[in-house]
Amino acid sequence: MKVEMYKAIMAAQMSRRNMLKGAASVGAMAAISGAGALTGAKPAQAAAHGDLRAQLLQIPGVGMGSPTDADWQRVGELCLGPTRERVAEGEFEGVELTFLGLNNQNLHNFLFRGFLKPWEAYTGAKINWIDLAQADYNPRLQQAIATGTVDFDIIEMGAPFEGDTAGKGLLDEMPEWVKDQIEADDLVGYLQPPVGTWDGKSYRITIDGDCHTFCYRKDYFGDGAIGGAEVPRTWQQVNQVTKDLVGKTDPLTGLPAHGYLDPLKGWGGFGFYFIANRAAAYAKHPNDPAWLFDPDTMAPRVNNPAWVQAIQDVMDLIDTPGAYPADQINADPGTTGFQQFLAGTGSMLMWWGDIGSNARTSDTSVVGDVVGFGINPGSDRVYNSQTGQWEDSYNEAPNMAYLGWGIYVTKNVQGDDLKRKAAWSAAAHLGGKDISLWMSAYPSGFQPYRNSHFQYDEWEAAGYDRDYVEDYLGSNADSYNHPNAAIEPRIPGIFQYYSVAEDELAKGFAGQYGSAQETADAIAAAWEGITDQIGRDTQVSLYRASLGL
Repeated sequence: MKVEMYKAIMAAQMSRRNMLKGAASVGAMAAISGAGALTGAKPAQAAAHGDLRAQLLQIPGVGMGSPTDADWQRVGELCLGPTRERVAEGEFEGVELTFLGLNNQNLHNFLFRGFLKPWEAYTGAKINWIDLAQADYNPRLQQAIATGTVDFDIIEMGAPFEGDTAGKGLLDEMPEWVKDQIEADDLVGYLQPPVGTWDGKSYRITIDGDCHTFCYRKDYFGDGAIGGAEVPRTWQQVNQVTKDLVGKTDPLTGLPAHGYLDPLKGWGGFGFYFIANRAAAYAKHPNDPAWLFDPDTMAPRVNNPAWVQAIQDVMDLIDTPGAYPADQINADPGTTGFQQFLAGTGSMLMWWGDIGSNARTSDTSVVGDVVGFGINPGSDRVYNSQTGQWEDSYNEAPNMAYLGWGIYVTKNVQGDDLKRKAAWSAAAHLGGKDISLWMSAYPSGFQPYRNSHFQYDEWEAAGYDRDYVEDYLGSNADSYNHPNAAIEPRIPGIFQYYSVAEDELAKGFAGQYGSAQETADAIAAAWEGITDQIGRDTQVSLYRASLGL
């Protein structure tokens, strides 16, 4: 893209940077004044620690291509300091651990292997790996939960599953020394307890933030641009722009232009978050913490007018020839994020923070110079479930999708003190403050989740340009701190609800149901069955607790 064209587009946009400078200061102050590693440190120690973080962010360096296994191992080696303080060399000789996690986009477990190889070499422990695709993860975990047979010692898992696992006694409680090692007080506010806890006990080492943010192509918007002068601010505008782009040419690739990229294929329950992005703006009323279920009865809200509108929005684009890329009915979220948007197909997307780091540091991305970020689009009206009426007022509700990945240790280690310490040591190594900065800045499957991640100078020194990092990190901070954020409930069976919803949505998108309402009613009926199976009174109690009621 020509420099002058890029500058013209940038100048035409509504800038968020002045607002975000305040967010950057808040993040930096929180990192400095909280229980971070530098609190109370002597100047020499603080400088040495700062040097370590700067050194980490130069591996391999932004713009130097995708990180390799050698890079992951180097990062893991540099971050072994906290392990050496608590574990003697060779202390875990003969201990074997089984680790269950994901292999999405060659990230997650692939990085963990590299990070933990130096840990294995130092401690003497050996890790055996169970790698699962995203679509296979939920069924595999649900099987272990249903049968009570846990054949792994460490698991990469999201907070929504805590009700199914911690609530059924399948996890091991976190030792106090682990909390100190990972500096848990550095977590952003919405990931602090009760997230990661159950019945007052801590179980989770957070390694991810997880909210969905709006990604868009700057070359599609601005004076004279094919998408219009302004970036869409509401879902109504998103749909209209998507329809208006039909028949136009992508300014970067020369291929057909497309607007918003909805994933129309399920993803083991995780695809439900993407229809929830649309629904949140319609359904999450500022005066009501609930948006998935009625908090007094657990009656589903997924078939109320707000959710039906969200489903109808997608159906409208399906019925618009050329609005979506060809064969979008078979595109899951991994396809829309990595094979379409980062590869130059489409102009708007909701996704986790992977897009922000991959856009600038992955060999697969062609949009790094033209991608911008914002919070979940709003709506020019919101449904009030308490009155049963639409209200004609602007509403926005960022979707805190999945509450981030974490590392958990299972009950399998109980009764063997050495194995238990080894499992928690491995988990703490992956959840350390410094290694987390590297994972946030480079392709990993994870996004910023600590106050200390929002120090813009560190990212700029790594090779990110200031405008980009303020935009990307700012979209995360604005979402985390939003007063009307749509928070996910940590209740048993949550992914059973999501998975069946995906199945019914797929039928609706394929035309097997007569309308959006009929599709939503099928989801609601299935959700009622799940609630009755688990126990309605228990679910009501846990759901209300998750909402702070």
